[in-house]
Amino acid sequence: MNILVTGGAGYIGSHTCVALLEAGHSVIIADNLCNSKRETVETIMQITNKEVTFYEVDVTNSEAVDVLFRNHKIDGVIHFAGLKAVGESVEKPLDYYYNNIVSTMVLAKACLTYSVNKFVFSSSATVYGDNEVPFVETMRLLPTTNPYGETKAMCERILTDIAKANPSFSVSLLRYFNPVGAHESGLIGEAPNGIPNNLMPYVTQVAKGKLEKLRVFGNDYPTADGTGVRDYIHVLDLAEGHVVALEKLTEGVHVYNLGTGQGTSVLELVKAFEEANGIEVPYEIVARRAGDIASFYADASKAKRELGWSAKRDIIAMCRDSWRFESNNKTEGF
Repeated sequence: MNILVTGGAGYIGSHTCVALLEAGHSVIIADNLCNSKRETVETIMQITNKEVTFYEVDVTNSEAVDVLFRNHKIDGVIHFAGLKAVGESVEKPLDYYYNNIVSTMVLAKACLTYSVNKFVFSSSATVYGDNEVPFVETMRLLPTTNPYGETKAMCERILTDIAKANPSFSVSLLRYFNPVGAHESGLIGEAPNGIPNNLMPYVTQVAKGKLEKLRVFGNDYPTADGTGVRDYIHVLDLAEGHVVALEKLTEGVHVYNLGTGQGTSVLELVKAFEEANGIEVPYEIVARRAGDIASFYADASKAKRELGWSAKRDIIAMCRDSWRFESNNKTEGF
């Protein structure tokens, strides 16, 4: 299939492009490069030895998106493009609501106009709010604790309503947890601009000496060691989940958790990183971060049952691959 991947130069998007190409699909990337770099597209082609078509566009721009759909016979869309930092969304809610929701509506409208009937949406476990763990797809979505989560929940509702009104429009909503790790080549991985918002790149930059020490946001949560518990999933497992969800997509709306089903605390991840790589990671405990909750992890049994997908790589592999990428990475970003 010929697949449009929005945000395809970003962290999860780039790994999914590699997985798509390795599965025999063609890839068109649309990315405004606000948190990624053009060189990543070249690296995707280097890893796969296959060509990729790239457009530097913002997919909130309906005219630019229309050009993409006019120029290519697109068979499906995987929509990653969006702002994704929980803390920043609390500080800049308008940016998040506009970027994340408008981009989804613009893409969905183009799909209807050009009869593109496969739409895979990059959602988040954040939509569950402060539900009981483990999170199951059938749970009623609670108000989330941050605007980022609200944008994902709203986009899910929008796409669900579009699919109800247009029965041939098939949607897969992939709620995933905390992607970490990198491609085994060490050539692509998570390298955000500026100070990282996510835990693993912060850990790797401390290990490399770019940052003095890790800040652990709160140690008074109701968890085993007081630090936040998350379901960390290797980005390659996540990428493979997107490919399977696309290939097996049938009419209607399908919701899947993509996670390991196992929670790991911040301090447990730090310990695993130190064990995997033989490097000490100094840290300090600071105040809780706005919008965070104590614990969340997946019930990922539905994806295994319906898609035949499950996460294969463990926390040690995630830590080892993350450090390999950071060790190879000579720049401050992609």
